[in-house]
Amino acid sequence: MTQTAPLNTDRIWQLCDDSREAYVALANRVFDTPETAYGEYASAAAHRDQLAAAGARITEGIAGIPTAMMGEWGAKGPVIAVLGEYDALPALGQAPGVAAPQPTGGAGHGCGHNLLGSAAMQAAHAIALWLAETGTPGRVRYYGCPAEEGGAAKTFMVRAGAFDDVDAAISWHPADYTGVFEAVSLANTRIDFTFTGQAAHAAASPELGRSGLDAVELMNVGVNYLREHMPDDARVHYAYLDAGGEAPNVVQAKATVRQLVRTARLAELGPLVARVRRIAEGAALMTDTTVEAKMVSAVSDLLENTVLDRLMDGHIQRLGAPDFDAEDGAFAEAIRDTLTPEHVADTFRRAGRPIDRALPLADFVVPLGTAPRISSGSTDVGDVSWAVPTVQAWVATCAIGTPFHSWQLTAQGKSPAAHKGMVQAAKIMACVGRDLFADAGLLAAAKAEHAGRIAQEPYRCPLPPEVLPPLRPRP
Repeated sequence: MTQTAPLNTDRIWQLCDDSREAYVALANRVFDTPETAYGEYASAAAHRDQLAAAGARITEGIAGIPTAMMGEWGAKGPVIAVLGEYDALPALGQAPGVAAPQPTGGAGHGCGHNLLGSAAMQAAHAIALWLAETGTPGRVRYYGCPAEEGGAAKTFMVRAGAFDDVDAAISWHPADYTGVFEAVSLANTRIDFTFTGQAAHAAASPELGRSGLDAVELMNVGVNYLREHMPDDARVHYAYLDAGGEAPNVVQAKATVRQLVRTARLAELGPLVARVRRIAEGAALMTDTTVEAKMVSAVSDLLENTVLDRLMDGHIQRLGAPDFDAEDGAFAEAIRDTLTPEHVADTFRRAGRPIDRALPLADFVVPLGTAPRISSGSTDVGDVSWAVPTVQAWVATCAIGTPFHSWQLTAQGKSPAAHKGMVQAAKIMACVGRDLFADAGLLAAAKAEHAGRIAQEPYRCPLPPEVLPPLRPRP
């Protein structure tokens, strides 16, 4: 492939280092104002302020979502997107820098999205400066994407056409080791099932009651029996949204349960969801209640792009793991003391490496293709990957063994180690974006591979047209 512009890796790294202070401050500001899905108004404002300071052309309210935005630099040429997030998780507020449970109340960044969005914008800004310095034609965009945690904002954004003119997309996720985020994830949908019956006095006239709560419990029993008869890599989880009330002497007339259904591939999701729906109908029949099903969100599995994976892997190998120091290791050791040996072993299992219980932080990188391909979680980046060629990285920001969605991860969200990993992620993504602008053949190869995969299995948005984002009012 013929390069159309000189590739000076040291320069793109330097551009990231030059902006380190501003983006660490952004990550900390988001950490200090954690907000859950579709309520990230303060976080979105912080990202908008930084985009303005970086000289981006800003578009807000993408797909009708007040907290979704896009900042763009450059002109003409291809369009490369860098995807950021900034939503938090409920009930995971935690004092930073403390290796013991110290809840602060409210939401917390138990998946490191304060770091995710900040590094993504830092990378986009560095690419923009490189485009200007070299005179390379092209537009780089930072997409501020809310509600990844269960809200499927990117799926709504894809459906609204936000990526229709994008040539490739880049992202990353905080983790406890560094390597390419290979395309293994689960498609999923969240559906709320509300059962409605008839209230009655539970002692005087229970025969007159029809219990929505009984229906929810029977549905969960039915789903439990279904688990033996669905694919090994499928998952169904649930949460009670409304248990009907607090009075046990009342037949609870109405109750709601949220069912989260996951499968390895989007094509397998529909049949499993249909079975779950039939279980709900059966529970309603058994309890003489009615049931209403309302889809809340849905995401696709990730679509692989080996051209981009290899490109990113090369830069990860050159950059290496974040340069952690003794103080980083000491705090990581303290965090690890709160974990079980199984947590630590799980990291090495996922990384495809022998267990080293003496290692507090991952000073290694995982070469592409050496880790087992284990599907476990879900991400709305999946829908972007079906729309455009997409690549992601894992980058170490926390102690080995730290589980996602835990107080331990939140506690490390403002640590020096987290900031080092964040800047390393920005450098990796900036290098990938720079190469795609500089080498037309590389981008063409990525797009050709994507087109070939889509030709074999066309993308179908998992969200029906009538399903809208569950927006929250501005506080």
